[in-house]
Parts: sequence; C-alpha cells; structure tokens
Amino acid sequence: MKSTSVADRLRDGTALLKRSTGPLPQPPRRSLVFDAVLALGLFLVLLFYALDQGVDRVRHARDGIAPLMPGSETGIATAVVALTVLAWAPLALRRRYPLAVLWTVTAVTAVTPYDAQRITFYASVIAAYTAAVYSPYRAATLMSLPALLLANGSITNPELLTVSSSVPTKYVPLMVLVPLMLAANGMRTWKVRTAESQAQAAALEREQAEELRRAAEQERARIARELHDVVTHNVSMMVIQAGAARTVLDVAPDQTREALLAIEASGRTAMSELRHTMGLLTMNAEDGAAPATANLAPQPGLDQLESLVARVRHAGTPVTLDTTGTPRDLPSGISLAAYRVVQEALTNTVKHASGASAAVTVDYGADRLRVEVADTGGGPGAAATTGNGRGLIGLRERLAVYGGTLHTGRRLTGGYRVTALVPLETA
Repeated sequence: MKSTSVADRLRDGTALLKRSTGPLPQPPRRSLVFDAVLALGLFLVLLFYALDQGVDRVRHARDGIAPLMPGSETGIATAVVALTVLAWAPLALRRRYPLAVLWTVTAVTAVTPYDAQRITFYASVIAAYTAAVYSPYRAATLMSLPALLLANGSITNPELLTVSSSVPTKYVPLMVLVPLMLAANGMRTWKVRTAESQAQAAALEREQAEELRRAAEQERARIARELHDVVTHNVSMMVIQAGAARTVLDVAPDQTREALLAIEASGRTAMSELRHTMGLLTMNAEDGAAPATANLAPQPGLDQLESLVARVRHAGTPVTLDTTGTPRDLPSGISLAAYRVVQEALTNTVKHASGASAAVTVDYGADRLRVEVADTGGGPGAAATTGNGRGLIGLRERLAVYGGTLHTGRRLTGGYRVTALVPLETA
C-alpha cells in the first residue's frame, strides 16, 4: 500500500512537471532575428574574454571538465571555445524553446570550471529570465532554478560582478537569479491574465455583435410580415374590385372602368411593395410566430398620425403635429415606416423623458419625405428600464428597405431628436 502511494506521488509529480499552460510560443521572425543577433554579439564579447583570460583560468582549475582537458594550449583553447559556443548559441532560440535553452545553459554551466564561469553566468541570467517569461511549463521552470543556482554556486571570482565587500561573492548568483526569476514569473502571470481579459472582452464583443445580428434578423422578419399584410391587402382589394367589375360588366360600363382603374392602382402598389421587400420575404420568420396572412386590414400610415398624437396627449405628454409641403399619397410601406418612426420616437419620449413636450414634423418634399420628432428632455419614467434597445434597430432596418436613413441624437438645447429621411419618386 505504501509503495502504491509513493508511486502515485511520483506519477502526480511527473504530471505536474509536464503540465503546460499553453502551446510553445511562436515568436515572429523579427524576434527570432533579434535573438540571433543578441546571441551572436554577446558570444563574440565573451569569446574574446575566454581566449584572453579563460584559457589560463581553465588550465589551473581543478573542477568541472578541466581535469579531462588535454594539457596542450591548443586543446585547452578549443575546450574554452566549445564551452562558449554551447553556452551562447542556444540563446538564438531562447523564445522559441525557452525551457530547453535553460536546461542546456544549466548543463554547460555545471561543467564549466568555477574560475571561468564568467563565460556562462550571463547566459544563465538571460536563459532564466526568458524561461520564466515565455515557457508554458511553469512548474518545470521553477524547479529548474535550484539546479541553475547549484551550477553557479561555486562562483568566487570577484570579476564576475562588482558587489559590496560585505556580501560574499558566492551569494551573487542567489542575489541575481532568484529575484530575476520571481520578477519574470510575475510578468508572465500578468501577461497571461491580460491575455485572458482581452479574450473575455473579445468574446463579449462577439456575443454582443451576434445579439445585434439576431435582433436585426428578427426585426427584418417582423417587418416582412407587416409589409406582407400591406401587399395582401392590396391584392385582396384587387380581387374584390375584379369581382365587382365582372358583376357589372354588361350593365354598368362606367363602374367597370372605375373598378379596373382601382385594380390597376392596387396592382402597381403591390408590385412596388414586392420589389422593396423581396429580400426580406425570403428570410425565415421567428420561431413560433403566427402567419399574418389572415389579417387583411391595412396597417396604419401617415393619415393616422392625428389619432396617434391624440393618444399620446391623453397619456399626459404635450405633443404638436405640424405638416409642411403638399401632402400626397405614398406607397403603403413608406407610410407605414414613417408612422412607426413617429410611434417609436413618442414612445421613447414617454419612457425616457417624463415631463417633456414633443413636436412632430412631417415635411413632404419634392423628392423626399422628412419625419422629425423632437422632445425637450426630461427624467426617465417608470417604464424606462423595460426597453430592449431594438426599437431603433427596427426603424433603421425598416427605412433601409426604401433607401431611407435614420438620424438620432441629443439636441444642443436639450432633449432628443429623431429624424427620418425617405427618398420619394418624383411625380
């Protein structure tokens, strides 16, 4: 039972060392070039030091691989150059394989004689920092720090670093590497958390965009059903007029002519609506929505603005209605869209500007229809929190069917303004 427990602990410890917080880093080419240039530059500097002073230090050393080196000058110089290359060449890939580079530099440091460890110490510092910042194997990286300290633990060369005389030089690696690793690990943790926060923000943004897309699709489907009612009403009127014309065809030619003209007008209106809504009618309606084909009554239009304004006045909000230009018959869909703009704007005034007064302006231009609703501003009403923000989305989608635009914003004098512009065919 005890052996099983020890085996389980060893297995858990091995799994902890192998645990990765993510894939190996994929540094850009610019970073790889920078690392290669850095490693080459520092290698040349340390190589000059190694050939200048390292040969003598290795010749008299009694630790590391010094006892195994050939006694000739050439053999010792070759070994020193090999140590320098092995310590600094891996740094060219320090950000691509940070933990492997750290282990390689640690191994080279461990076999370097203490008197010559200046050759490898600075490589150890760079490798330790890089592994702490970039390696996804956090546990293995932290467990490698004691081995790196042991490999550098015999440094007594005062030329390695300049420190106070009250601090023994054997503690220099501990004083440099431990704070460096802790700081680098803290930076790594901060970077990971920042990346997670950015990922969460991006996911939230995508979710909001998807919600807006769904809202737009649902609004298009609702608009399509309403416009379908308009077209259905016109077709129904055509059927009724055709039946009437057939009935009086032989006895009342004048009434037959009037009926045919009415059929022609209704057909033109229906075709205009179909051209505008063909794209919308191909979309799927909301799940569970009942078809609207049974209701043959026309939808409200600009001719019913008076009753709409009267209802809002009765609710306690002062509203004025001003019509400019020459009123004329408009396609049912455009009239319905303009009516919905006024309806939505006045609803928002009642909800979000309690105590305000509103002014509705309908301007019939030569080539465009302009509908504006402006209020004087006020405090939010009791129903201000019940809105879902889809009203304006629906208005924009509705107007876009006819090439119209919607502009909303606060007024400089206070309050809010909603303006819709819809192009009209010239007579």
